[in-house]
Amino acid sequence: MLRYTLMRLGIFVACLVAVWGLVYAGVFPRGLGDSNGMWIVLLSLLLSAPISFVVLRKERDRASVQVVQRVDRMKANLEANRGQEDLADEAARAQGRTS
Repeated sequence: MLRYTLMRLGIFVACLVAVWGLVYAGVFPRGLGDSNGMWIVLLSLLLSAPISFVVLRKERDRASVQVVQRVDRMKANLEANRGQEDLADEAARAQGRTS
C-alpha cells in the first residue's frame, strides 16, 4: 500500500514540475493575480489522476488484494474472539447451574 502511495505521489510531483515549467514557458496560461501557485497545483492534480489510473493499475490491484486479505484476517480474529466469549459465557452459566 505504501508503494502505491509513493508511486502516486511521484507521478503527481512529476506532473507538478512539468506543469510549472510549461506555465513559466508560456505554453499554459498563468493564473489570475496571486492564484498562479494554486493553478499549477490544480492542473497537476487534474493531469496526474488519469495518468495514475492507467499507469498504476497493476499496483492498485496488488494493494487492493492486500487490503482484502487484511480485512479477512480481522474478520476471522473477531469471529474467533466471539467464539471464545460464547464458550466462556456457556461455561459460566453451566457452573452457575451446578452450584
